[in-house]
Amino acid sequence: MTDDRTTPEPARFPMYGPEFARNPRRVYAQMRAHGDLAPVELSPGVPATLVLGYDAALEIMRDPDRFPRCSEVWEEEVGPECPVLPMMMTRPNALFTNGAVHARLRSVIVDSLDRVDPALLREHVADGANRLIDMFAADGKADLIGQYARTLPLLVFNEMFGCPRDIGDKLVRGMSAIFDTVGAEEGNALLAEATLELVAHKREKPGADVTSWMLRHPAGLDDFEMAHQITLLVGAGTEPEQNLIANGILLLLSNDRFGGDLSGGNLPVEDALDEILWTDPPMASYGTTFPRQDIDFHGYRLPAHQPVLISYAAANTDPTRSMADRKGNRAHLSFSGGPHTCPAKNHARLIASVAMETLLDRLPDLELALPADDLEWRPGPFHRALTALPVTFPPA
Repeated sequence: MTDDRTTPEPARFPMYGPEFARNPRRVYAQMRAHGDLAPVELSPGVPATLVLGYDAALEIMRDPDRFPRCSEVWEEEVGPECPVLPMMMTRPNALFTNGAVHARLRSVIVDSLDRVDPALLREHVADGANRLIDMFAADGKADLIGQYARTLPLLVFNEMFGCPRDIGDKLVRGMSAIFDTVGAEEGNALLAEATLELVAHKREKPGADVTSWMLRHPAGLDDFEMAHQITLLVGAGTEPEQNLIANGILLLLSNDRFGGDLSGGNLPVEDALDEILWTDPPMASYGTTFPRQDIDFHGYRLPAHQPVLISYAAANTDPTRSMADRKGNRAHLSFSGGPHTCPAKNHARLIASVAMETLLDRLPDLELALPADDLEWRPGPFHRALTALPVTFPPA
């Protein structure tokens, strides 16, 4: 095989800007001409390889020896001002580590999350959802991003993790900046400050919450390690959860297969979640890996220490695995795979389903305030996130 380093640099598909945010599926379709992998640009001047094929994605996620999760070499190349660096930089948490270190850190998260009572979690979500709906139910209109989907995961996170509201607000502001790759460096600093504040607070005032359980875990994480696990969990538990809730609501309100009569207690919420997780997952592309050496993979030369991202959205919709009905099918890759499979996927589904059910139960005549095609999407290569979700309904 010809060494790609001796050939001209391939044209790269930009994964930033309004065009990609508006219609990533069209861009994925163009990328497929390259096969299972395609050359992309994550932000101006930051090249990467995007994995589009389902089987290729699984192969990478299941092989952390060839495809480890971090690269200090790449970080030095792009420098500290790179806008995507905070989402991809090496952190001492369970997402960006490998081998025994990863197993130790992951055990703390898994064991602590396993202690969460699903019935109590469902109660927290329903209580928070009802409180938020009460604030706009009489208005006859709402923005379900700003007034519901963005706030509800934060309320649930604060309950689960024993997090004071002011610290929780700082966590979400910092994480939002990182996901949007706008003001990411400042967002990263705010996030670091807030996580250390939470750890210090729970060391002083432990309780029956995930943060306290992690602090008391036999693995004995120090404050620095704890702060980075909290960063990972708030990143996974707020921004993507917001998008899962909002994208699910949008599907129910805009797709005739799921819409129809949403009243009467027969809500197709679980079916909508299956569909969204297959076709429009809240984390569209992530799971970054960095080969330790040049690798020939599926007909493509992957250079050492350069980022390889998994497009969950593209892999899930790989034409070789297309299916008419995704109801009940959980073989999608939206919660990643292999040793880095999301340990909170059941919690995420429960939170989203209760959020959607509560909203539609309270406001069964909910309608979009404008056509779905006119909605705007936030920029960034990693997530699939609406800027707003305006709706109308008879005042309750």
